[in-house]
Order: sequence, then C-alpha cells, then structure tokens
Amino acid sequence: MKYTIDAQGKKIGRVASRAAAALMGKNSVSFAKNKVADGQVEILNASKADLTAKKKTDTIHVTYTGHRGGINRESLGRLIDRAGAAEAFRRAVRRMIPNNKLRDGRMKNLIIKE
Repeated sequence: MKYTIDAQGKKIGRVASRAAAALMGKNSVSFAKNKVADGQVEILNASKADLTAKKKTDTIHVTYTGHRGGINRESLGRLIDRAGAAEAFRRAVRRMIPNNKLRDGRMKNLIIKE
C-alpha cells in the first residue's frame, strides 16, 4: 500500500505526524505495534511547505557526537540550506516514531521528494 502526502502549503509538523502515523501502520486494518507496516509513505513538494521566517531562525536542531563538548546546534534555515527540505522532514518524522528496533525499518519506507 502506498500512502502519498502533498506538503505544498502545509506545516512541517502536520505533514510529519500524518507520515509517522502511516509508517507505524496506524491507518491500516491489520495494525500490529510489534511489526513494521508493509506500506510506503511518499511526501511530495517538500520544498514548497509553509515555513515562516521566525520558524527558520528560532527552531534549533541539536545533535550530540558522544564526546565532551560535542553538542552541535543548527537552525532550521541553515539545515534546509545545507541538506535540503527533505532532511528537515526526515528528522521531524524520525523523532515522531518510537525509538525502538523497528524505527530503522519504518524509516526505510519513507520517500521524500522535493
């Protein structure tokens, strides 16, 4: 089953929550929380999503390398300039899926097109 979401003119969080629910199989009749859903989720027009200038500057993505002093902070605008809008959507969806053994398998079913 293929699930398509058009992100044009929509907020990142709204699209990401719909994609996360579909990746977990919540909209399927055969939902089982201990299995990876067998459908793919495709997000179209990621670069045309509705982003305000305030969100681009105020939203900070934090990553940690594991070493002392290894905290990296990056604004959403800089992330989009560096890696594209698809990476912003990928991070948003990844953080909405439960952190367990199934997350990597679920993320493989996510396709983002700019």
